[in-house]
Amino acid sequence: PGCINNTRQKALLETAGHRVAAYDLLSEPWTAASLRPFFGRMAVADWFNPTAPAVKDGRVVPADLDEAAALQLMLADPLLIRRPLMQVGVQRMAGFDAERVDAWIGLTTLPGREIEACPRPASPCGPRGE
Repeated sequence: PGCINNTRQKALLETAGHRVAAYDLLSEPWTAASLRPFFGRMAVADWFNPTAPAVKDGRVVPADLDEAAALQLMLADPLLIRRPLMQVGVQRMAGFDAERVDAWIGLTTLPGREIEACPRPASPCGPRGE
């Protein structure tokens, strides 16, 4: 809720004919087992929301973490989780690289600009960041 780019991401998916069942990432009852599959083979550092306050101010340094430590931190502070988290059937994905999403499930159009990162540099996006 409250993320400008997430609204754009959902619109792209819906325009392509996909049904979006949106959930509030911050209020989901995550466990390490339910969260981990979204990251697939991504490097641990790429699991993180780079605009999360703890990442921006250096309290969390994603490149210094192993998988277990990263998941523990994300469970304690869901703002750290890279978004969006998407699932189609049993396949899952973190982040919104439009070309990857298009190759995975298809998009009617690709955005003319990057729409994954929060467009507000001082905000992690969402109800706590506005």
